[in-house]
Amino acid sequence: MTRAFAPGKCILFGEHAVVYGQPAVAVSIESGVEVSISESNRWVLEGMPFESSRHPHISHILNSVFKYSGPPLEIEIKSGLYSAAGLGSSAALSNAMGAALQELVSPDENLDLVSLARIGHSAEANAQKGRASPTDTATSALGGCIVVSGNPIPGTKHIFESTLETPEGSRKWSISRVEIPKIEDVWLVLGFTGVGSPTGEMVEGVSELLKSNPLKMAEIEAIGEITSSGLSALSSGNMEEVGLAMNACQDRLRNIGVSSPELENLISATEGHSLGTKLTGAGGGGCMVSLTRNPQRVAECIEIAGGRPLISRFGSGGARIIVQEN
Repeated sequence: MTRAFAPGKCILFGEHAVVYGQPAVAVSIESGVEVSISESNRWVLEGMPFESSRHPHISHILNSVFKYSGPPLEIEIKSGLYSAAGLGSSAALSNAMGAALQELVSPDENLDLVSLARIGHSAEANAQKGRASPTDTATSALGGCIVVSGNPIPGTKHIFESTLETPEGSRKWSISRVEIPKIEDVWLVLGFTGVGSPTGEMVEGVSELLKSNPLKMAEIEAIGEITSSGLSALSSGNMEEVGLAMNACQDRLRNIGVSSPELENLISATEGHSLGTKLTGAGGGGCMVSLTRNPQRVAECIEIAGGRPLISRFGSGGARIIVQEN
């Protein structure tokens, strides 16, 4: 048996603006997806017969990436992430599956996290009909604090370039890492509204808004400027300034119509105990995130307001093989 883990992600700044060439900043979180694979006499996924058409991410990795032709496999998945909540659950699944399968077929090879990020991105693109940003898969694979943008960002460490042929033409991204000081006393608390986040609908809604009201592009540009300020604060470990940038980003996201009453309810409930609080991901539902020094109190506020909390240390690790104990 081989086992691998890949974390989920949280976007600190840059939602929606990244679609228009602005940078996005994401951090890995401690919760994620674990995949276990073992050889079997039949194809099984979580105790049921494996149907490839129902699991495009897994099928793509098996057939298109690895071209697997070995014995049937029994695949088990354990997820600590809310589904359709903007936490990168499908990217974490793709990365964990890719890592576990590589360990199975090439146990003597070290896990290359950049190659894994590319594998995950190809699975996401296949499942999303050719449209997928590398943000989720890169952050899940590499861990820490990741910047995805159209061009390299000064003050960050460039890791790799990613390209994708989409129905709208070729797209290219630069993936970089933000080196941040060790942070002991600050946590991220995610609050799930219980409402799924319709990513495609929200992205399309912003596109229509900008077409009907081109002046709203100023909000997108402002998010880009806020992201740059937030990056500077992260690099210096000034978490108070990071929180202020998160609040400012939320103001702009409200102005382009991607927040929701459920998100605003959780944001309002937690802002008194947070350095910064905002939606994370596409909006319209899904999760908000609080940057805080009092995670238990924030989690309680989320529960009282009707949400489901998830606490994580700031900037956890990336994907990894889980070594079997003898």
